[in-house]
Order: sequence, then C-alpha cells, then structure tokens
Amino acid sequence: MARRAETSPEARPATALPLQAFAAAVLGLLCAGPALALYPKKGDASPHAGVRDARQRSIQGIDISRWQGEIDWAKVKDAGTRFAFIKATEGGDHLDPMFKKNWAEAKKAGVPRSAYHFVYWCRPAKDQVRWFKRHIPRDPDALPPVLDVEWNGESEKCGKKIPREKALAKIREMLKGLQEHTGKKPIIYTDITFHEDVLEGEFNDHPYWLRSTAAPLKHRYERKQWEFWQFTTTGRVPGISGDVDRNAFFGTEHEFSAWRDGRYDIGARKWRGGESKVATTPKPPATPAGLRTPKAAGNTPLKFAPPGKIPRSAQARDVATTGSIARD
Repeated sequence: MARRAETSPEARPATALPLQAFAAAVLGLLCAGPALALYPKKGDASPHAGVRDARQRSIQGIDISRWQGEIDWAKVKDAGTRFAFIKATEGGDHLDPMFKKNWAEAKKAGVPRSAYHFVYWCRPAKDQVRWFKRHIPRDPDALPPVLDVEWNGESEKCGKKIPREKALAKIREMLKGLQEHTGKKPIIYTDITFHEDVLEGEFNDHPYWLRSTAAPLKHRYERKQWEFWQFTTTGRVPGISGDVDRNAFFGTEHEFSAWRDGRYDIGARKWRGGESKVATTPKPPATPAGLRTPKAAGNTPLKFAPPGKIPRSAQARDVATTGSIARD
C-alpha cells in the first residue's frame, strides 16, 4: 500500500500551525466541557484524554485508604462525590488504620460508602473471610462490599502468582463470604493484567470495577459491560490533600438509586420484581352501557369519531431521549 506523504512543520504555511492550535484548543474544551460542568470543584493533576468518556459520566466517586490521610468529608461531599470505596482489610491480619474513622465520617457527611478487602494469594481464603467478617460492618445503609483482586507484585511474601483455577477457587469462596456477611452481592475490582490472566469470562453476574487510566475500557478488557471505572489515580478533590483515585458509575440516576435500594442488580442488569412503572391517571368509569350520557346531562346518545378522525394534536408523539489500589 502506498504511504501518504507527510509535510514537515517547516514546509507548512505560516497560518497552518495557529489554526491547528486553535482547533485543538476548541476540541479540548468540547471534550472537557461536560465533565467540568458536572464537577467544577474536582480536577486531575495529570489528566489523560483517553479517559474523557469516564469524566463525562454524571455519577462519580472516589476510593481512598490511609494514604489520603485526614479527610474533610463535608468538603468531599460538597464537591459532588456520589460514592466512596474505603479500604477496610487486607489479607488475613491487616486492618487499614483509618478505616473506622473514614467509615463513620463518610456516613455522617452523607457520602454513600463501600468497604473493600484486598486479597493476598498466599493466605487461605478461609482466613481472609474470617478477617473481613470481623472488621467490615454489617451496615444496611452501606453500598455492597468490594473484593479487590490483582497480583501483589510488590509484596516479597505474597508476590508470587498462583494457577488460574486456584485463584478462581479463592475468589469464589471470598465472594460467598462477603455476600453472606453483608447480604449484598459484592463488586469485583481488578486491573488489566489480572483480568486477562484470571477473570475473562468469569463471574459475569457480579458488578465489575475496572481500572484504566489511559484508554477506554473497551480497548483494554475483553468484557462487554462494566459497572465502575477507575479512570485516574491523580485526581484532586476538595477535602483531600494530594492525589486521590476517581471513579465513574456506568448508569443513570434511576439505576444508581435502585441499586442502592436493592431493586436493581447492576451486575446482571436485572430489576428485582420488575422495573418501577410511571404512575398513570386512572380512567374515568364508563357511562351506562357505554352509549349514553347520564340522565343529568340529557341522556343523549354518545357519538364517537372513527380512528382516522382523531385530531392530530391528540395522537401519540415520539420522545427523544495506569495506578492501582493495591499499593494502598
């Protein structure tokens, strides 16, 4: 195939570069506009154009651990934070030292929150189930818990990968334990490598929280749907000093609210008991025999327009409508 000739910057007309710069600036504003309008108080120390779709999602939140230090949850809430994933436990013997405080203060500020457990592959699943049952509260107001599954490459003791089937068996046991403990279907957090090595095609009825900080999820994962997207590790949010991970929810306000109430399964994308219906005005009772008006109105015969004669105004109208939490 013939290669199209390229023109060097020196050979371009003098007006080409300013025009291109202006066009790029306009395009940047158009791409960033919706996100800025939704969350004007939030930012990113190192924004990436590859995740602009996540920034335009209307429901966004954060994930935090002790590394964020003291948090002013009232300011976090005021910035528009809709949910928070809070680190609780790790392996079979570690409790995040800020978990209890963050858990209580997030609730006090009115930020819906979820607790997450970071898996150690060198620890038996039963030990980890025992540990997170001991420390993750059974709070009916809390969001479903999260099981964080990724390879612990930075750990000297638990950095070794294990066979896929063994990893899946551990995950099944811990998902079961989390659901039994909280009464809610757990969310699975993972990254690109672990998903490719272990999770492709597995646990498809569970909500997935996926990490990609430089490209759309569809370019990084062999997965048709997602529920949460961790799109940056360099986010800036009032009430938190320094970097914080920012996340986006896949769906609508109605779906988010129904998921919180237990009426919508976001992993299976199914309504429990059917989707809520919009209330309609009840029909008035029919006149006697459906043919005549009441006597008080003269008892005159009713006349009906044939379907083709219904006024146009009364006809129906169409209505449009890369970082990781492992280090934490």
